[in-house]
Amino acid sequence: MAIAAISLPGQGKAQHNFNIPFSQYGIGLSEMPYNMPTAFGMGGTVYARAARNSINPFNPASYAAVETESFVFDIGLNIQTSVLRKDANRLTDADGNLAYITVAFPITQWWKTSAGLLPYSKTNYESVQTKSDPAGLGNVKTIYAGNGGVSQLYWGNGFNIGERLSLGFNVNFLYGNITRAITYEFPGNDTTFYVNSRRQKNTYVRNLLFDLGAQYAQPLGSKYTMRLGVTCRVPRTMHVQDQSLCYTFHRQASMEYLFDTIFPARGESDTYNSTLIQPFTIGAGLALERNERWEIDIDGYYSPYSGVDYREDPSYNLFGSTAFRSAPNYRLALGGEWKGNPGAVTYWGRIGITAGVYHSHGLLTLQTASASDPVSINETGFGFGFRLPMRKGRSVLTLSMGYSSLGTADLLRRDVVTFGISVGSCERWFVKRKYN
Repeated sequence: MAIAAISLPGQGKAQHNFNIPFSQYGIGLSEMPYNMPTAFGMGGTVYARAARNSINPFNPASYAAVETESFVFDIGLNIQTSVLRKDANRLTDADGNLAYITVAFPITQWWKTSAGLLPYSKTNYESVQTKSDPAGLGNVKTIYAGNGGVSQLYWGNGFNIGERLSLGFNVNFLYGNITRAITYEFPGNDTTFYVNSRRQKNTYVRNLLFDLGAQYAQPLGSKYTMRLGVTCRVPRTMHVQDQSLCYTFHRQASMEYLFDTIFPARGESDTYNSTLIQPFTIGAGLALERNERWEIDIDGYYSPYSGVDYREDPSYNLFGSTAFRSAPNYRLALGGEWKGNPGAVTYWGRIGITAGVYHSHGLLTLQTASASDPVSINETGFGFGFRLPMRKGRSVLTLSMGYSSLGTADLLRRDVVTFGISVGSCERWFVKRKYN
């Protein structure tokens, strides 16, 4: 894939929604698992984690740890600041959004269920390239822009198989709309002879994906427990609907006036189907816990490539080839948590502390004009947080902060600082009280 030239102003200013040039590929840039404050506060270690008063949708087997008589509600918010760097130029953005909302509750003593809404990917970019046309058309300004995103609505189930093993699955419904456009404008030219034009494509995602998970807990003496977690995403070939539109327009001040509308050259329809290919992915984690006082986690993740492979119908192909290069995407993460002492005399002694680091290799692999070999776009980051117990320790308030760096300074680098807050409420709903 080729990356477009990006023009950044010398002075950055805050604006709503990030400008994320890397999100122009596929169906956007994935935000998981770092959209959850409880996850990025431990460096994104998720596969072996399970708790009675919080929900971990990244391994559905973890739902089995929810208390039999409890209803768990988990919600998170994120505030982010982002800096894009290209050579000496930089652009600063700020944004805030709902990170996720999940619930979990028991069906039986051995069967627990969960449902929730998570952001799956985000598309939001705008870049401008101005150059003199060799055919004598004067200056031509090309604007690459896109916005939208994909959300994930899931329903999951976890099952206790004996005392040590739990199994689970998620049914994920992906939905969202993404709009992309390439605009050609002729600033300063006589519009009698030069007409601005735009090629626009709307992609509508409505698809199902499936996750499988397992966790196994092995006691090590009377003080320690080791947990192994494994999860995988089932491979699928899916279809998405694209809608294309080509038109010419005249811009006056901030208004656009339509001249003419032209459908794709094939001319049969402005709506067509493209393909999404979800590869087989696998994640595994190992956790060592001591008496619910502290825990150390290590995670690994592998996929043949990052995200899903979006392949536009070649009969249309309005924006050129965006096929994924066969480059593996893998992630390593290390995290730890001091769980606090629930029997501490002071409140400060019951506060939990988390910290972690991660490295993700091959989020994107781009072919650029300045390099003979493809460039791998990697991400490195760290996070830490505080878990503040409420209601005698059954519910918890999590405050976290994370930093991540995506890309390279000579091509384009995106540095993000994320502040997160989440509330995990664990209430007894399924108790039949007795009175004497």
